[in-house]
Amino acid sequence: MATLWRAVSSSVGTKVVIALSGLALFAYLILHLIGNLFIFLGPAALNGWGHTLISNPLVVPAEIGLLLIFLIHVYKAALNWWDNRHARPTSYAEKKWAHHTSRKNVGSTTMIWTGALILLFVAIHVSAFKYGAFYEPPAWEPGVRDLYGLVVHTFLNPLWAGFYVACLVLAGVHLRHGIASSFQSLGADGPRFTPAIMLIGYLLAVVIAAGFAFIPVWVYFRLG
Repeated sequence: MATLWRAVSSSVGTKVVIALSGLALFAYLILHLIGNLFIFLGPAALNGWGHTLISNPLVVPAEIGLLLIFLIHVYKAALNWWDNRHARPTSYAEKKWAHHTSRKNVGSTTMIWTGALILLFVAIHVSAFKYGAFYEPPAWEPGVRDLYGLVVHTFLNPLWAGFYVACLVLAGVHLRHGIASSFQSLGADGPRFTPAIMLIGYLLAVVIAAGFAFIPVWVYFRLG
């Protein structure tokens, strides 16, 4: 156990933990986005999907596991940023970004800040949609939550819709570097692979961020 702790506490081990936890969270985002897309099939589809999830006895253990992964990712990322900052106490007078295959980009230099904003956004999002208002849709069994109505009610407010879109743009910037960096930390690196890895990270970040952001935009302009 002590050996394992020393391994994950080392510089390399910390990056591996950040990479693995980050990829696990990214996998969850894909599943979460797929579930959210049920909104385009109408109230019955989204509410049915949501009720199926919360009725599953495995949902609580899954949420606890997800929370632990999230906290580990946040803790290790913050610790890595702190260690790097103290290892280089004098900040550079000028940041030079190379061509598109370079690791130095907006995402890499703002990871700690976009990550902190995402942490705040997640807290607000969970509070609003998991623990927010409970509506029972008409013609449904009692106890079924009208998640569709809650989503529509929230995003018809331009402030909420704009806030979500802005946060998801920041999430896209975070993912753009995070996905590529995770694969590189796990050994998928080198001149042959770096351009492809960074391109894949960029495309996946765009898909996830745009997919989530399209929902409040669609609700506000289509259902408003």
